[in-house]
Amino acid sequence: MPKMKTKRSAAKRFRRTGGGHFRRYKAFNSHIKTKKNAKRIRRLRKPGLVAPADEPRVRALLPYA
Repeated sequence: MPKMKTKRSAAKRFRRTGGGHFRRYKAFNSHIKTKKNAKRIRRLRKPGLVAPADEPRVRALLPYA
């Protein structure tokens, strides 16, 4: 059986946490920041977790994570 390939685009976007979940970065933080208040931009800086419904999909993309 050959090795499974990791989807490199997913490997750059997701990291595994100690508890086995996946960490992701939040969207809407790259540009047009003038209309977003400071509190919103500050919250977007922190990573979030992948939703439980999406975890099987991410796990399939990252077989060795």
